[in-house]
Amino acid sequence: MGSKPIPVCHVVALPYPGRGHINPMMNLCKLLVSKKPDILITFVVTEEWLSFIGSEPKPANVRLTTIPNVIPSALHRAKNFPAFVEAVFKKLKAPVEQLLDRLELPVAAIIADTYMLWAVRVGKQRNIPVATLWTMSASMFLVLHHFEMLQQKGHFPVDLSERGEEEVDYIPGVARTRLADLPTFLFGNDSQLVGGVLECIAWASKADYFLSTSFSELEPRALDAIRSQLSAPAYCIGPAIPFLDSDGAGDAAYLRWLDAQPIGSVLYVSLGSFLSVSEAQMEETVAGVRDSGVRFLWVAREETLPVGSAGEEGAGLVVPWCEQLKVLCHPSVGGFWTHCGWNSTLETIYAGVPMLTCPLLADQFPNSKQIAEDWRIGLRVKKEGSGGGGGGGDENLVTRQEIARLVRKLMDAESGEGREMRKRARELREACRRAAARGGSSDRNLDAFIGDISRAE
Repeated sequence: MGSKPIPVCHVVALPYPGRGHINPMMNLCKLLVSKKPDILITFVVTEEWLSFIGSEPKPANVRLTTIPNVIPSALHRAKNFPAFVEAVFKKLKAPVEQLLDRLELPVAAIIADTYMLWAVRVGKQRNIPVATLWTMSASMFLVLHHFEMLQQKGHFPVDLSERGEEEVDYIPGVARTRLADLPTFLFGNDSQLVGGVLECIAWASKADYFLSTSFSELEPRALDAIRSQLSAPAYCIGPAIPFLDSDGAGDAAYLRWLDAQPIGSVLYVSLGSFLSVSEAQMEETVAGVRDSGVRFLWVAREETLPVGSAGEEGAGLVVPWCEQLKVLCHPSVGGFWTHCGWNSTLETIYAGVPMLTCPLLADQFPNSKQIAEDWRIGLRVKKEGSGGGGGGGDENLVTRQEIARLVRKLMDAESGEGREMRKRARELREACRRAAARGGSSDRNLDAFIGDISRAE
């Protein structure tokens, strides 16, 4: 009759409702169905998130299924982030359970973001194996997993303005780090948020499988430590970025603009919205990038960003959106100014581009530290003479002169430091691509995980 074979392995994907979590979950699902065409994935999002991603291309075997909008809108979550997280922890479980009750095909496995606090418990109650997907660095997981060590050593709670330079060198698998380079929310005033996050980590340790979006060659010590700590199989399947879709040029105007620039000459800047840094700092940043004389492609949601456009002095182009991985992989791009979210970090490593790191919150601080100090593939944007950790306020303003100097330093491929940074970035790029290629470490781990959930049916 020519009808499609009935899928034999039904997986339910439960991403945390945030772009930095939905993207890696979707990229993992695309990898799974590309390797095993008889997997069917029910990808669960809120109705609001369906309106955001419903038109994006995806394989036929990945089906978006909705639950009601029982949590605050993603468009306003920054205004009260703790309330948003609490709603995810408390309000999503019931509609997801109702959806599981309605599914006709039996479920072979659930893949749930680690921050879906209740997912492992739901799987255990229903006798469905659960894989927890950790969408941050392996080192970040270990910091949270061994949180009690910070307490025992007198490193929690602390005032970072007084003790931020103190070093932590006792967490298994985690390189020596300053307190100021640990995730910021640990040292905020929201003990409820910290408690919820630590509960997620505790449940992740009880999952049937642990999936990391990192790759073995990037964080070998951290991943070995995770494997020794968890009883469940721990699989590195990264980078969970859209590399399946990244090949080939595009006809977007910004890509054509990049085609006309010299190789390695363009700084790609993606700093989110004005709300992410003070207005004074944004002014200094814009002026510093312009004064550096370096070509730039700047992604900004604000149409009013005062940077000028293509053809003006400074040779810059401002766009409201771009396909980031395509831009990073373009030969004209020689550097990336980034907040250091984990997905952007992985994409930049895949592209082999050095970074200017400008972390603002959460795991961006440990990521920035790893980029600049452990992997040595970037420079920190910081006030001259400062440590470069957390903090804020005008006394920490990085001036336009400092920014122009840092931009020129990052983009100077001929200096000794510039050459060394690019050599390291190329080495990590090759390791990253080898891991994802046929027979690489992440490819083999995906095969092993598929084997596990296929046998578990």
